[in-house]
Amino acid sequence: MKNKFNHELAVCGFAAVKALAKMHANSITRLYFTAERAAEFGELCRSMAARRAPYNMVQDPIELEKLCGSVHHQGVVAMIAQPEIPQLNTSTVDQWVRQKQDALLLDRVGNANNLGAIIRSAAFFGVQNIIIPLSEAQSSITTSSYRVAQGGMEYVHIYSVKSIARLLAAVQGRMARIGTDLQATTPASQIREKCNGKPALLILGNEEKGISAEVKRNCDELVIIPFAGMESGLSDAPVESLNVAQASAVLLYECRKN
Repeated sequence: MKNKFNHELAVCGFAAVKALAKMHANSITRLYFTAERAAEFGELCRSMAARRAPYNMVQDPIELEKLCGSVHHQGVVAMIAQPEIPQLNTSTVDQWVRQKQDALLLDRVGNANNLGAIIRSAAFFGVQNIIIPLSEAQSSITTSSYRVAQGGMEYVHIYSVKSIARLLAAVQGRMARIGTDLQATTPASQIREKCNGKPALLILGNEEKGISAEVKRNCDELVIIPFAGMESGLSDAPVESLNVAQASAVLLYECRKN
């Protein structure tokens, strides 16, 4: 939940706040927790006291719900400054290419919970770089995405771009641009092979239509996650597709295979 007046963001959920405290404790401006969670955050409270940052044990969990706008706070809410997402620049991409770092590009993934789940999967599989477009159709960092990421937000770097098409043109020949498409014939298991030694730029589309036609035209390869019966020649999956967050986990797994 974004506090527009104070330009703050509420981070809630036990795993999310614990990871935040471990990696970026000084970014926490205020902390609130229930009596049941007090012992879990003793060290954080001491560090906040040392820098005179306020923390408070609440008597009624409803107070936490008001702070974060969610019943899923799990007994703790930390307030941080609203995260600023830097624009991706050439030097950062150059570093990815030199170090053979893979990246994940989201083409208008609009659901905050899906974004959080994708970030969680990226952190789990060690893909640190996530790119999102500056678009109203794209979810950004919210209380929900932070919570669903289960601490993964602290282990990834999120960048923004004004134009996906320009980014794809800029990395042509330097990164393998791998998109997803239900009409593709190349299985996701061949992602690393199709990279030909280059770092991968994996592209995931939005929940309803997938990646746009323009993005597809600028991909080096389109892949599909094989569905039940596909090997036997069935043209349709039993369900239309995987949820974008589920698909990201499969693709990231395949991408990290040697």
